[in-house]
Amino acid sequence: MKTSRLLRVDLAVMVSFRSLRPASLLFLLVMTVVESQENVDVRYTLHSVCALRGSTVTMGCSHRYRFIAITKSVFWSKEESVVGVLNESSDLALDPEYRDRVRYGRDTRRDCSLTLSDVTEHDQGKYYATIIMTSERRVQGRGGVSLSVTELQVEMVPESVVEGGEVTLTCKSTCSLTNAPIFTWYKNGRDLHSFYWSDRLHLQSVSQEDAGSYSCAVQGESYRSPAVTLNVHSVDPPKSVSVSVRPSGEIVEGGPVILTCSSDANPAVEDYAWYKGTTLLRTGNDYFIGRISSEDSGEYKCKARNQYGEKYSDGAVLNVLYPPKTVSVSVRPSGKIVEGGPVTLTCSSDANPAVEDYAWYKGTTFIGIGKQYFIRRASSEDSGEYKCEARNRYGEKNSDGATLIILDPTSRVFVSISPPGEIVEGGSVTLTCSSDANPPVEYTWFKGVIFMRTGKTYTISKISSEDSGEYKCKSSSRYGEKYSNKVTLQVLYAPKSVSVSISSSGEIVEGGVVTLSCSSDANPPVETYTWYKVNESSPVGSGQSYSFTLSSRSSGWFYCVAQNKFGSQSAAAVPLTSDVSLFSGHSFSYMAVCIAVGVGLCGVGVLTAGLFCMRRMMQKRNAARRQDGGTRAEDVLYASLEPMTRTPNDVYSTLATGPHPRPPEDTYTALEPQTISPDYNTLTAARKHH
Repeated sequence: MKTSRLLRVDLAVMVSFRSLRPASLLFLLVMTVVESQENVDVRYTLHSVCALRGSTVTMGCSHRYRFIAITKSVFWSKEESVVGVLNESSDLALDPEYRDRVRYGRDTRRDCSLTLSDVTEHDQGKYYATIIMTSERRVQGRGGVSLSVTELQVEMVPESVVEGGEVTLTCKSTCSLTNAPIFTWYKNGRDLHSFYWSDRLHLQSVSQEDAGSYSCAVQGESYRSPAVTLNVHSVDPPKSVSVSVRPSGEIVEGGPVILTCSSDANPAVEDYAWYKGTTLLRTGNDYFIGRISSEDSGEYKCKARNQYGEKYSDGAVLNVLYPPKTVSVSVRPSGKIVEGGPVTLTCSSDANPAVEDYAWYKGTTFIGIGKQYFIRRASSEDSGEYKCEARNRYGEKNSDGATLIILDPTSRVFVSISPPGEIVEGGSVTLTCSSDANPPVEYTWFKGVIFMRTGKTYTISKISSEDSGEYKCKSSSRYGEKYSNKVTLQVLYAPKSVSVSISSSGEIVEGGVVTLSCSSDANPPVETYTWYKVNESSPVGSGQSYSFTLSSRSSGWFYCVAQNKFGSQSAAAVPLTSDVSLFSGHSFSYMAVCIAVGVGLCGVGVLTAGLFCMRRMMQKRNAARRQDGGTRAEDVLYASLEPMTRTPNDVYSTLATGPHPRPPEDTYTALEPQTISPDYNTLTAARKHH
């Protein structure tokens, strides 16, 4: 049985950071390792070490034996061994990557420390110390030492700093450096040489002098952090505010235009506002006009604003070029212009650039050039419509017409008739009064000297012969009045009021010559007269007069027909018989006077007897008519006569009594008593008187 020995080994591991300066960092790692067979106590100063990239680190280690033992050698490896298996081949001092950077402690009896220089991220990991005793037994410290390698970074809060503000710069690493290092700060590569030893650099009331690049380092080490730039922004409001216009040069109506606002501001401008004059248009860095017009001309400004204030740009004037527009003509004197005075017409226009030339037209006739057109002594011939044409290099435009009316109170007045030509009764006729006076205030119409009405026109809707006559109109204005010439309305119409009269050279007796005359009112005059005998279809004669020898064969009822190109009319039939005597050459009215005189001479008694006899005769005739069972055409003719429509001018009023044979008994039997006219009462009375 092998005798047990208790061996106690005390290991102290010292870790140091070395640079060019003679300063080192020592880390004590304490670890107790009990080797059951050899009774060896192995201790690491630290189990975890954080080293700066490029620095030198010492991982401290010590060992102690409980009984006397002899240490042959010590080596470090990055492998954790299994007891009795790990050998010297894993020794870092034999690794080409480490051998030039590894150094072990000098006193291997107690010191088993490892010093590693110029560390990099590749060196990170766990390191183990192994002790080889004279008995060739190998004892490895358990747990090892974990090495982390870090870089330095400067963090700036806040990232944007304004004058008068505060900023904190912090030197940071990915792991906490094992010792409490002293930091050095650099500005623009130069040591600040101050008491800044902390990993934090706090700047208050920052000014432009604090601006620059900052980096940090651990005192005694050559490695520095990457630099960060501190920009100190001014707190002034925007300045140097200006407006630029695109396109540059001339701006012609109809094209696009962009206005851009620029400013020197720190901090940057928060918003822009656009103004035309004092009117707010919109916000934004640019102001875009898609199709510019003359109304867009004017002065534009922009306002730039940040949190510290605002400022306006100088005005940028947009001068939009365009052809003439709103061309108009003005007349002096205004109002009514009396013949003989001067007249000035002036052409006005809105144009940019200004109108280069003007042209004047009366109607379509060119009459002159220039902004103004002068008429020194106006006359009625100058009346009419005037226009001017304005032109510049971008185009041209005509004005609306300006009507010039030259007043002449002595102008002629005349009447026109519509429709022209013949005026036929029953149609419509319009008389129109026209005048050269400018303007006529009122028209008045007269027929002869009789006032008819006022108005420019006088219309007769259904004209008749009574409307024939002379018409004239009067034109009145504030400058005077004047009558037109007379115009005569000749109304054309068909014959009317046609009548027959009877005349003879002596008494109308059988064998005597009788002349029948036809009278008519017609315009134009009657062209043809035709004579008819009742109950005969063929005419018996023509012409205004019809003469024949009276006989029993030729006796009967006669009438005439008067005709012109507008129509015809028949007269009432008159009777002529061989046993009826009429006063020759006397009118019916003359006969009626004779009858009245005769009646007056005979006295009241004779008149009464005559009426009695006539009544008896009529009764006999009515009885005879009933016996005959018919009525002759002559009776029908007289039966149709309306006593109420008789006039003193009717042809039968010319009939008168005289010494002549009594007509046949049945001549008047067809007359009904209620239809007998007073003329025939007179006839009956006259016959009984004789």
